[in-house]
Order: sequence, then C-alpha cells, then structure tokens
Amino acid sequence: MEFLSFRQSEDIAYITLENPKEFNTLSLQLMQEFDQLLQELAMKREVKVIIIEGSEKSFSAGHSLREIETRTENEVLALFQVCQQLMKRIREIPQIVISKVEGVAVAAGCQLVAASDLAIASDRARFAVPGINSGLFCSTPAVFLSRNIGRKKAAELLFTGNLMSAEEAEAEGLVNKVVPVEKLDDETDKLAKDITKQSLNIIELGKRQFYQQLNMEDFQALNYSTEVIALNSKHPDAVEGINAFFEKRTPEWNDKPKQEIE
Repeated sequence: MEFLSFRQSEDIAYITLENPKEFNTLSLQLMQEFDQLLQELAMKREVKVIIIEGSEKSFSAGHSLREIETRTENEVLALFQVCQQLMKRIREIPQIVISKVEGVAVAAGCQLVAASDLAIASDRARFAVPGINSGLFCSTPAVFLSRNIGRKKAAELLFTGNLMSAEEAEAEGLVNKVVPVEKLDDETDKLAKDITKQSLNIIELGKRQFYQQLNMEDFQALNYSTEVIALNSKHPDAVEGINAFFEKRTPEWNDKPKQEIE
C-alpha cells in the first residue's frame, strides 16, 4: 500500500493515512487501497475495532482538487462513487470504526469522521466543510454531517466554510470525546478496548440494527428491532453471555475466525 500503513494489536487494527505532503487528501488510489483493506479486515474477522488516524497536522483535507480539476464530469462522478463505496464499506463491515483526529479534518475528511461509528479528537483538532469557498459545495460531506449534528449548525458550516473547534464538535455530536493531544492515543485505545471485550458476532448484529432502524418511523423501527432482539436472544453468544451473567464469570465468545476454530 502506497498511501496507507497498517498495524494490528490483538483485536484492534490501526489504519494510518500516509499522504502528509498533500495533507492526507483522499485521492483515488488512497480510497481504493482503503476500501480493499477494510474488505479484507471484514472477511478475516481477526479484529473487532478499526482505528483510523492521520498525521499530526492533518487528519484529512478531503478530496484532491487537482484530481477533480483534471478529470471529466464522468470521471469525477466515478471518483465520488469510489468514495461512496468507501463510506458504505465503513458502515457495513462488522467492526466498529473509530476516527482518531489530531489535526484538521475538512471536506471529505470531515465526512470520514462523520461516517465513522465513533470519533475521538485532540483539543487541537478542527473540522470544516469549506468547499463553498472554492465554488464546490460539499454536497457529499453534507450527508453524514447533517446526520451527526443539528440542521442549523450543519447549514452554518456548509454555507460559511468556517472551522469548528474540537470542543464545539463534541458539543454538536460530531465526536464522542475531546482530550488533550498527549492523551489522544491512550484514550482512543481505552475506548477501543471497551468494545473488544464484546462478541464480534453481536457487534456486527448490533451495528446493522442500529443503522437500519435510524431511517425508520418509530414503531416500524420498534417492530424491526423486536424481531432482531428475539433472534439475538438465541444466538450462541447470547446464550453464553446470559449463562455467564448468572454464573458470575467472564463470557467466552465464539467469535474467532473460522481457521482458528477448526
């Protein structure tokens, strides 16, 4: 991989955007590498959490305006469809995806944070969707941004292009937590490890249910979720977890990759 680096520590995978000279822009090649890596992690099921990180100054500056400028309209459409597939992959893989933001996350970089399941930012992080300043409204980042924060704040960011502080991003619901920059690694790992204690099978089930029900009317969502929890109750990991609760012991999940079970 040319624009990404990868490491794994037990149940946690770390994906680092490695294009610092261009502020970690989401180039076509980077997005293709990213999507392929996520697909492989989903298939292998060796990790339960994936942490995305950028560089000290820039989490990601979004799409490359140079790529957009030099392509035809159809080629630009294809470029954004690759980004669409990447965002879809983040939502559909069984693992929980955490964005760890130290520097600025703007345009599609902000979209990446908003599309992630969870996000932690350093107190020096900044967020923006400034495409309008260049005459290119951030239409695609607007989708996930407006589903993370309130409409008025989303509209303010989209139509002014202004930067939002980490503290305001936390208050508006774009990130889960803001910590001093020197504690960013430890706090992100702590959150990840709180999740890795759980069964990957149930994480996968819960992640699918969570996003499916968000788009439904209240009682349609409740009806769907009632069916999900009934099925969930007889899943082997639920049976084990309930038994472990009554027996006052740590559950032993049946969520290891198949090649390790055989």
